[in-house]
Order: sequence, then structure tokens, then C-alpha cells
Amino acid sequence: MRPDLFEHSDYYLMDELLSEEHKLVRDATREWVKRDISPIIEEYAQNAKFPEQTVKGLADIGAFGPYIPSEYGGAGLDQISYGLMMQEIERGDSGVRSTCSVQSSLVMYPIFTYGNEEQRQKYLPRLASGELLGCFGLTEPNHGSNPGGMVTNFKDMGDHYLLNGAKMWISNSPFCDLAVVWAKNEEGRIHGLIVEREMEGFSTPETHNKWSLRASSTGELVFDNVKIPKENLLPNKSGLGAPLGCLDSARYGIAWGVIGAAMDCYDTALRYSKERIQFDKPIGGFQLQQKKLAEMVTEITKAQLLTFRLGQLKNEGRATTAQISMAKRNNVDMALKIARDARQMLGGMGITGDYPIMRHMMNLESVVTYEGTHDIHLLITGMDVTGIPAFN
Repeated sequence: MRPDLFEHSDYYLMDELLSEEHKLVRDATREWVKRDISPIIEEYAQNAKFPEQTVKGLADIGAFGPYIPSEYGGAGLDQISYGLMMQEIERGDSGVRSTCSVQSSLVMYPIFTYGNEEQRQKYLPRLASGELLGCFGLTEPNHGSNPGGMVTNFKDMGDHYLLNGAKMWISNSPFCDLAVVWAKNEEGRIHGLIVEREMEGFSTPETHNKWSLRASSTGELVFDNVKIPKENLLPNKSGLGAPLGCLDSARYGIAWGVIGAAMDCYDTALRYSKERIQFDKPIGGFQLQQKKLAEMVTEITKAQLLTFRLGQLKNEGRATTAQISMAKRNNVDMALKIARDARQMLGGMGITGDYPIMRHMMNLESVVTYEGTHDIHLLITGMDVTGIPAFN
């Protein structure tokens, strides 16, 4: 494993816009990634294994629910701090960042926002400490971009609910302790339910043979007449808007996170361009290579400005779903293009595990699809600017 020599790219002096707390959070997360992720991640990705030993470290740096109030075990940080943490963790690996996003935005967020005080006290401190790991069940085998068509359902049996159905493409599911699951009641209304590992009829088959997010654990959620205590229903919001609110939080974190992957690819390509000699000079001295590097740093800078402003709006409670969609779509597309150009600059070495670029590129092929596909986010923006929906 090559040493992690990453150097921060700040072409527009963005650090001047950050508070001291922001920089402290970012730098502490960066050092943890350099120490605990970079030395091991290639081996885990090659072997398609999740580095379970990193869970405690992620909890220790506050990566689980960083914006959740401290009274529930969170760090009580603002949304820009959360974004910077996701940026640094995804510089290490998108799969590790996915674990944080799921735990924070898709498990802790709905329990904090839609749950009652008893549920917050019962689950949030243990999720923040990493004692419990959660997952989020929305996508189904036949309902991805159209989650409202879900068939997973629950019936009121008097003293409990009976849950049946299945979810797929679920990060963290094979080792989760609990799942926040979205299902329809007998009237067809969508509600969130907390399903715990030990409940009879609940299983989590693992998904194998992935070419992407290989250091992340992915699986299914299967519910076969699972008895859910009534106190496990999230009471404070129902309807499709409830899970979509969770996805807004997760997509915001992704918009920041993929900048980290892009920064890592750019930094690797820049360093390589100064070391690799061809035709008696470093390849960084050739016009076509400088074009690639100049475009990379330009696109990273634009994405940094986009997410920083989005973070300000998020802190003020003014960020809209459409604004978050724009940032997620733009930044993932940006990161994918940078990964591909960086891979070309490294030639044959770019496909090896000696460098992180091919791993980032494969990971980003999942990120561009999950939490809303590239095309769906385009249509969300289109609907927002025209007022005319292109889908139901």
C-alpha cells in the first residue's frame, strides 16, 4: 500500500469561509482516514469485505449523527461540519461514507425527526456510539425510482402489527441491528417502522458479486409475518414525504462526499503527472495533461462553492429538495468524470490497486444511481423550474 500523501486542494481559498470548528472537524476526520482507512481499504475492496473494525473509529470521531443534539449522543454540529466529514470519509472510500450516511441520515434522522421521545432515548445514543448499526428499507425489487408503488405492507393485529414484504439494495443490511422500514398500512398510507434484528421472520440475505462499493456490505430485507410492537411505529410523520425527507439529508451528504473522491483522484493524478517521465519530461508538462488537470480543479472548485452555499441554506432551514437534487446530480457527475480522466492520466497503472482511482470510479457508478438516479434528479430540477412534472 502506497502512503496516503493527499494534499488539500483549495483553489478559491474556501478555508477562509470556514469557521475554526469546521476546519478542526475536517482535519480530525482527514487524519483518521489517513491512519485508519487508507492503509487497509484496497485490501478490503479487493476481497469484497466491509472493514467492521472501523465502526468504533467512526463513532469516536462523531461520524454517526454528527448533527444530532448531544443529549441524544450526537455531536451537535452544523450541516457544513457534517458535509465536511462526509467529504473526508469518501476521500477514503464511498462505501465507508455510505455506512455513515445510512446511520446518520437514514436511521438516526428519521428516529430523531419522526420518532417520539421514548424512541429517541432508546435508540439514538446507541446508534451514535456504534453499539447499534442500522439500515433503511425503501427500495423494493420492483420499485426503485417509484418508491410510492411499494408493496411491503403491515396490518393492525390489535396488540401488534404484522409486516410482510421485501426490500433490496440495502447498505448495512447483512449486519444491521435494526432497520427503519417504510411500508403501507391497510389504507395504503406509508409509515416508518423500526424492525429489530431478533424479530422472528426478519432476515437479511447478503448481495454478492458486486463490482462497486466492494468494501460496503449490501443486502436485502425480507419480512415474513414479522410481529412489530406498536411502539415501534414512527408517529410524527407519514406519507411518501417522510422517507423522501430522509433522502434529502442523505443526498446532501453525498453532494459533499463525492467531492472527496474527486479530490483524491485529482491529487493522485497531479502527483503522478509530476513523477511520470515520458519523452524526457514529466507528463504534467504536456498540454493535454494540463488540460485534464485544469478542468479537474475547476470542477472541484465549482462543486465546493455549490455545496458550501447549500450548507448555509441547510443550516438556515431553507434548502429545498430541488436544490439538494441539483447538488447531488452535479457533483456525482463531476466526480465520475474526474475519476475517468485521472485513470487515463495514469495509463495502465490507473487500473491497479496501487492507486485509488479505479476503486473510486467503480464506487461512483453506484453513487450516481442510489439516492435518486442521475436522470431522476434532472427531472426534479426540470419540474422545479417549469412547474410541470415529467413523472407522477
